[in-house]
Amino acid sequence: MNTASESAADSRWLTAEEQRVWRSYLHATTLLEDHLDRQLQRDAGMPHIYYGLLVQLAEAPRRRLRMTELAMNAKITRSRLSHAIARLEKNGWVRREDCPSDKRGQFAVLTEQGTEVLRRTAPGHVAAVRQALFERLSPEQQKTLGEIMQIVAEGLQPDEAGADLPWLR
Repeated sequence: MNTASESAADSRWLTAEEQRVWRSYLHATTLLEDHLDRQLQRDAGMPHIYYGLLVQLAEAPRRRLRMTELAMNAKITRSRLSHAIARLEKNGWVRREDCPSDKRGQFAVLTEQGTEVLRRTAPGHVAAVRQALFERLSPEQQKTLGEIMQIVAEGLQPDEAGADLPWLR
């Protein structure tokens, strides 16, 4: 059995440049998420993740998605999604509907009130994203960032059945 010191000795540590890039990434993503959360709390009284759920529902056919699909798209646990949907229901922005073909399944449905909240909130959110990210990058940097993030996401998205994924927990 390896001890902690043997594991540490065998580790391939980050180079100074990799450490700089990693810490810059962590710093930037933490600040960006905080910036967007504060903007959405101020303008709509909701965190960024709730806004993302409303957007997904707005873009879905008939403004509705199965709860399991919504959890998968948001990359969150079913428990966290259920809590978020309960809060959105309390605000009147979403309602749940039973799935007629699956007695255990449910849909989350965006209400008219939820659609109105998105209509009012989206311009400020887009401005915050633009100001915090896109206005700071050249078109070439934006393209590169998109390509990098796609590579990272594809590398982390498991293909095998039974993978430990948040939306399956």
